[in-house]
Amino acid sequence: MAGALVGEAFLTASIDVLVERIASRDVLNLIKGKRLEDGLLKKLKPTLMSVKAVMNDAESRQIKDPDVRSWIDELKDAVYDAEDLLDEIATEALRSRLESEDQTSTAKQVCSFFSSLNPFNRGMGSKLEEILERLEYLVNQKDILGLKESRGEKSFQRPPATSLVDESGVCGRNDEKEAIMELLNPEYASANQIDVIPIVGMGGVGKTTLAQLIYNDKRVEEWFDLKAWACVSEEFDVFRVTKTLLDEITSSTGDSENLNKLQLKLKEMLLGKKFLFVLDDVWNEKYVDWEQLRSPFNFGAKNSKIVVTTRNQEVARIMGTVPTHHLNVLSDEDCWLLFAKHAFVNASPSMAPNLKEIGEAIAKRCKGLPLAAKTLGGLLRCRTDVKDWNKVLNSSLWDITDDILPALRLSYYYLPSHLKRCFAYCSIFPKDYEFGKEELIRLWMAEDLLAYSGEVVNMEDRGNEYFKDLTSRSFFQQLSGNKSCFVMHDLISDLAKSVSGEFICRLEVGDRLSCNITKRTRYFSNVQEKYDVLKKFEVLPEAKGLHTFLNLKSRLWRCYVTNVIMDDLIIKFRSLRVLSLVHYHNINKLSEEIEKLKQLRYLDLSKTSIERLPNSLSTLYNLQTLLLSECQKLVELPEDMGRLINMHHLDIKGTKLVRMPPGMDKLKDLRTLTDFVLGEQKGSSISELGKLKNLRGRLVISNLQNIICDRDAKAANLKEKINLRELELKWSEDCHTNDDSKHDREILEQLEPHTNLEHLGIEFYRGTRFPEWAGHSSFSKLVSLHLKGCKFCLFLPPLGRLSSLKSLSISGFSEVVTVGDEFYGQGDALSKPFGSLEILRFTDMSEWEEWFCLNDGAFPLLQELHMVNCPKLTKSLPKHLPSLLKLKIERCGKLGGL
Repeated sequence: MAGALVGEAFLTASIDVLVERIASRDVLNLIKGKRLEDGLLKKLKPTLMSVKAVMNDAESRQIKDPDVRSWIDELKDAVYDAEDLLDEIATEALRSRLESEDQTSTAKQVCSFFSSLNPFNRGMGSKLEEILERLEYLVNQKDILGLKESRGEKSFQRPPATSLVDESGVCGRNDEKEAIMELLNPEYASANQIDVIPIVGMGGVGKTTLAQLIYNDKRVEEWFDLKAWACVSEEFDVFRVTKTLLDEITSSTGDSENLNKLQLKLKEMLLGKKFLFVLDDVWNEKYVDWEQLRSPFNFGAKNSKIVVTTRNQEVARIMGTVPTHHLNVLSDEDCWLLFAKHAFVNASPSMAPNLKEIGEAIAKRCKGLPLAAKTLGGLLRCRTDVKDWNKVLNSSLWDITDDILPALRLSYYYLPSHLKRCFAYCSIFPKDYEFGKEELIRLWMAEDLLAYSGEVVNMEDRGNEYFKDLTSRSFFQQLSGNKSCFVMHDLISDLAKSVSGEFICRLEVGDRLSCNITKRTRYFSNVQEKYDVLKKFEVLPEAKGLHTFLNLKSRLWRCYVTNVIMDDLIIKFRSLRVLSLVHYHNINKLSEEIEKLKQLRYLDLSKTSIERLPNSLSTLYNLQTLLLSECQKLVELPEDMGRLINMHHLDIKGTKLVRMPPGMDKLKDLRTLTDFVLGEQKGSSISELGKLKNLRGRLVISNLQNIICDRDAKAANLKEKINLRELELKWSEDCHTNDDSKHDREILEQLEPHTNLEHLGIEFYRGTRFPEWAGHSSFSKLVSLHLKGCKFCLFLPPLGRLSSLKSLSISGFSEVVTVGDEFYGQGDALSKPFGSLEILRFTDMSEWEEWFCLNDGAFPLLQELHMVNCPKLTKSLPKHLPSLLKLKIERCGKLGGL
């Protein structure tokens, strides 16, 4: 009956991946014929598996046993070293294969490659031997520590909450309470037999307290015949929960151990009665368990209610019948009031003005989490010494007391191991750091945190699932007003820092002393200052096995870094997977020695002054992400870019590239390609886009005037790129004649995109008419469109057919004289052309004279209309614009209408 909810130890996923790599074809091929084949390597797998067997026991004991914690840290370090070595072997195997396939290589050269690049000719056999000896030593230590094979003890289980609540000790939840009380009100009309109301929030945010307030409200007694409270907790035992509910509503349930009898009894008690149940702290995500539990509930009266508290959005999705109530943190003011109620005994904070200011600062650090405010208030209860209060204010919340985070630690403890690794990596971000989902997934991917034994799936799809899981469990919070940005609550950030330990170090402004870099440090982040001098990084060489050197987004306009950062520092870290030098304005070249970073997967040079990239970059065969956005001096990419066969993301927006290098079609896994620049003679042809079938997001194709044949445009196969959401098609602005407008129209006709497109731009098109697809009603998802500088076009396309279009900008159509029925979709019998349009802009229409609209139903939702520099426009405008809020007319003729 019980729902299986047992977390896996942090290292379990790493060990699984390591075992999988040992048996990989690349490794086996390279060791074939070596003494390692029958010796050390075969011993490595059982050694790792014997360690894995005791990891859950070790993880549950490490909190109270420093010896076990030290053993785990030593084991992590050894596993990292093993990963590095096997990555090196796999990289050399990939290099050997790719370079042996080079058509210019002779058979003799191929043999030379294999003999010279075989890692075991450079002492890797002895490295593997050292790692195995170290792991064997740690295996022996597990017996001394008394570690046992275990699925994990519930060391962090929280005590069950009851329905009792002291309402005087609650602050700032009245609005939330009343919102749910409205759903409980008999006057609330619902089509459901039973409404299930989920309350979702992170551990410690006050979900149970809110449920207690609702449960004890006097109105509940009036509205319901029966009520019952059950704390479900981590183990979803249908028998236990059913028995608890029965105990609540009847004086005796008997001693039955039979679930069927219990449910029949509960059905009998509920028959025809309206009830309110609270199921507190639900974790189980199994729909079948919920279905089994709820089967007797359906015999209650219509409009019975169930309130569910959970920290997991997936639980809410499975159980809920009404929209989820997401419980937010308290305001700073309410947090202070709550803190003060627990900190001051029989006295007002105003009686201790020397403590009030410090207390308000402490409450602010709680970041709206009631659990933290109550715990810290209780910690300082009856203490009046300013030193005690300052000690709390100036300490890390984690170090203050172990009572703040048990609920949060419990959330972490029950994560599967692959999510534990991903979450721990997030401690690389400072508190309050705003990160994007795609940014984090690419970092996870670069660090191989998405590699997991089992079925073969796309790593980024898996990353999306991992991110969704962590968000649904309240580890990440979406920023209000910006759906693409996420943050971690301060206490969640403290939790991540706690579990990552010395393996992750973040260097914040003015925080060098607390950034403890050791030989075990694998991940390092730096919050940029205006001048990042060498002294700032002087202890970094201690971390010889560094995987991540990550510069975090700075609000400074420009940052500068010591000139030796690349040659004397970064290049020494041969195990680097992630290198970010973003925003350093004085970096204008990349050393040829970048080729030594064979494991590099993620390189960010955005907003630097890089002009060219060395061709040696093309030997980094593991590279997955290359970010060059806003490198405004960058004019070319390496000639051999096509060799980077593992590339997934290439961001070159805001650069000055004159052409794409040849061979771009070899990058079969490319998902992000922000720009494709066509050169005049050499370089990639637009036809190469046809082989890039996984492109998604945004794509800008520039210099379309360089396409010689419309067959090349057709071969780009834009119509089949179903995941593209934004597309811009650009001709050169410099062309002043339309000698072959038919050719350009044929080119544009063949560049028809898929109808999933949401944003489209066409600039400096030289045809006199648009092809039929422009404005076709099948583009029902298109929400924004801009047409610019199409100065030879005589008519506007029939854009009124675009049913979802919200924003339309038209500029530089210097041959258009009349805008009439063709613009709305003549002959289509549209009752409301431009039915969704909210913003319409016309700019620089030098010959435009007349605007006719015979359909009074057009533009029903138009809110903004801009007409700028249309000097000849003197006749007619749409007469009925019922939603218009803003009208801007500048440098236009005398207009009628409106």
